[in-house]
Amino acid sequence: MTNLSGSSATTETVHAGMGPIPHDSGVAFRLWAPHADSVSLIGTFNDWDPKTMPMQAEENGRWYINVPKAKPGDEYRYQLKCGDHEVSRMDPRAREVTSSVGNSVIHQTDFDWGDDNYRLPAWNDIVLYEMHLGTFNRSEEDTVGTFRDAIKRLDHLVKLGVNVVQLMPLAEFAGDISWGYNPAQIFAVESGYGGPQGLKRFVKAAHQRGIGVIQDVVYNHFGPSDLDIWQFDLWNENGKGGIYFYNDWRSKTPWGDTRPDYGRGEVRQFIYDNAMMWINDYHVDGLRYDMTLYMRSVDGQSDLPEGWSLAQWINQDVRNARPGTLLIAEDLQTNPYLTKDAAEGGAHFSSQWDAEFVHPVRDLAKQPSDAGRDLDKLISAITYRYNIDAFERVVYTESHDEVANGKSRLPSEINPEQPTDGYARHRSTLAAGVMMTTPGIPMLFQGQEFLQDGWFQDTDPLDWDRKEEFPGVVMLYRDMIHARRNLHGITRGLMGQHVHVYHRNDECKLIAYQRWFDHGLGDDVIVVVNFSNQALENYHVGFPCGGTWKLRLNSAAPVYNATFVSSTVSQLDPQEKPMDGLPHTGTLSISPYSMLIYSQDPTS
Repeated sequence: MTNLSGSSATTETVHAGMGPIPHDSGVAFRLWAPHADSVSLIGTFNDWDPKTMPMQAEENGRWYINVPKAKPGDEYRYQLKCGDHEVSRMDPRAREVTSSVGNSVIHQTDFDWGDDNYRLPAWNDIVLYEMHLGTFNRSEEDTVGTFRDAIKRLDHLVKLGVNVVQLMPLAEFAGDISWGYNPAQIFAVESGYGGPQGLKRFVKAAHQRGIGVIQDVVYNHFGPSDLDIWQFDLWNENGKGGIYFYNDWRSKTPWGDTRPDYGRGEVRQFIYDNAMMWINDYHVDGLRYDMTLYMRSVDGQSDLPEGWSLAQWINQDVRNARPGTLLIAEDLQTNPYLTKDAAEGGAHFSSQWDAEFVHPVRDLAKQPSDAGRDLDKLISAITYRYNIDAFERVVYTESHDEVANGKSRLPSEINPEQPTDGYARHRSTLAAGVMMTTPGIPMLFQGQEFLQDGWFQDTDPLDWDRKEEFPGVVMLYRDMIHARRNLHGITRGLMGQHVHVYHRNDECKLIAYQRWFDHGLGDDVIVVVNFSNQALENYHVGFPCGGTWKLRLNSAAPVYNATFVSSTVSQLDPQEKPMDGLPHTGTLSISPYSMLIYSQDPTS
């Protein structure tokens, strides 16, 4: 047994891994600091004395020590001597910290997952819900919302029909209030939210309710503030970030001069291990990568092939190890190669946020007059796809980006003065109806289902009183989600790949489209969308076949507290008369700014 400087630290058994490595008889530590001359471990287990626990140099700039008396909950740091300078650093791989400028904490690895074997549903059965932990459900006694607070609202999502939440970034950031896109410690779960144990409890609670969890990760930049890895071992070039970062023109991002060096093996492994941590240790069911454009390029034009290959490596290994894991790119450049396989030069993502849907549909809803509503944009938004799979795109009308940065919630964009009036209510929910009936993976942003207005701020919690104030709107979102997921067995076509926009009336701003999975009873769905301020009575559109077609959803039904209500046709029997290229003609009525969904019973 080798004893180091008379301390209780030993190197008898060398444990594999990086960062803190808890094991049966203590905790080992391994650090990468290639330019340090010596490194000591300091912490609560040695009274923060750098003389008692010097670390042993290993190959490739790594330092190691095993500490039998260290245990979960202990705080620690590394003391580095670099030439004539000495610095104290947090552990870049710490799973828990006291704060972004505090100490590293040895995390508790033990957690009772019970019989958790949850797996995501098929992508055509997923409805996403983007959630910001700090504002989703903030209790009066908390400065920010916590995992414990969020768990209390999961049953609301179950009733709504949402089956996957997408969590905005949880890596430790500066302060307690943030969107999360400024990660200071990417391996540590934000302490203000409840830390690593809190996240595990949240994921377990979500899975128990049949809700999957997608984790938003930020690999296009770190920080830029409270970055302990900045010039970590004091080496740098050009006054830039040192060993974890590019040290030339490639370091520049829209969020700071802190792009990680995707070409350096140790940094690639650092990011790879982080991605695997979320999936393996926290049981999350997928990852959403923040703005991959700035991983694969410096400025949107100068390519970074090593950033592309890093995403390929992570995604391929995740998909091989956990088939069915959902990997989403936010790129917003309509690049089909993001969702192609690596063999075809792709990046192995499952799906991507779709700019070809959100921008035209929001623009259509926001237009102050019907004359400005462009049906070409609407039809393109509905029919656009990447490659051959419609579910390679995530469609949405609100996201954290679309409701901030100078933009507001869609009802407030439509009518800033009265975001809950009839026009704002009908047009915003109609846009959501188009989203729910368009091929793709639909996504809501938290509070959208009860007309949260204004713009997203990380200081303002959701106003849950609005759920009681607008029960009809909540019910409408619930019914749209249930139809989208075919929970009643009568709208299977909305889960299918196929769409055909076959009827268009530019004067009335009305379209009709057919959705189907395999065709047939209970499968074929007809959607009629009226983006005008006029009610249309006895209106004719084509239908694919005769028989009885029943109205499954009318977004202007009185039960939803609708403002603009006209007569409706709850059941129709199309005549055998060709129209719109289809063999039959149906006659219906539709209210202003509303949507109708028709289908047939599964058995005649």
